[in-house]
Amino acid sequence: MSAAEAGGVFHRARGRTLDAFSSEKEREWKGPFYFIQGADPQFGLMKAWATGDCDNGGDEWEQEIRLAEQAVQAINKLNPKPKFFVLCGDLVHAMPGRPWRKEQTEDLQRVLRTVDSDIPLVLVSGNHDVGNVPTPETIAEFQRTWGDDYFSFWVGGVLFLVLNSQFLYDASRCPALKQEHDHWLDQQLRTAGQRACRHAVVFQHIPLFLQSIGEDDDYFNLTKSVRKEMADKFVEAGTCVHAHTHKMKMPYHQRSPVPVAPCASPARTAHFSSWEPLRFSFPEKWRILSSFPALSVTWQDSSCDNCYVSFWP
Repeated sequence: MSAAEAGGVFHRARGRTLDAFSSEKEREWKGPFYFIQGADPQFGLMKAWATGDCDNGGDEWEQEIRLAEQAVQAINKLNPKPKFFVLCGDLVHAMPGRPWRKEQTEDLQRVLRTVDSDIPLVLVSGNHDVGNVPTPETIAEFQRTWGDDYFSFWVGGVLFLVLNSQFLYDASRCPALKQEHDHWLDQQLRTAGQRACRHAVVFQHIPLFLQSIGEDDDYFNLTKSVRKEMADKFVEAGTCVHAHTHKMKMPYHQRSPVPVAPCASPARTAHFSSWEPLRFSFPEKWRILSSFPALSVTWQDSSCDNCYVSFWP
């Protein structure tokens, strides 16, 4: 599917917002709702991982297609319908400029085209989407194909912020774009405070940290200086939902509510209040998948003090 055709299927973010929702109408609490989160569909990863060549492999992705189709079928059967379906990055495995990227993208778009038209898609950029070290060219490619790489939108009185975490990981080849991103984020957080936003949710690909905010730097987290800066900013935001690790991780920062990381697990539930860490119920055995599982979040009241999170399938 071409980028032009995709534009007719997806409510792609433009102008740093998502036109699937009316910002004015959605700023007020109207009752309980939930959304679905998926992570790392990454078409092509399974073959690359199996052959031990994650940099150059990945010329087959039938298994990822099957898993993605199963997830979409399950989402479409939900009643009532989720408010939206967010994919937190690494949409395909092939990095910018690598073989099979176009084909992987077209196959993923074909699968996502079958998502119920009443369930808007929210697409987050990951390192495989814009590169480990993004450039203006790779960002522009993502925007043409999937929409804005960062944006915000309101749903049911909750402010959702979609970040480009690659700017936080390594923006050495696009410092001006990172500056624009950071300025935008600060403005959004100020707006949330001015509007007395009861709760805000941040979507990004790379987690701030895996276990604790003081842990060593790693491929799967942000550097210490960045994560501390962002964690302090997110104290007021509340919840950070990410991907990237292909594992279930539940870190939290003692000064803020919990960052949530449902990346590759089967279904389980969790509960949290505004100022307590999530409490999870894990199965005795669970498997890691590269294609996305899903997360649903439901706010039961306007205070956000009664919320549950379900992981499946």
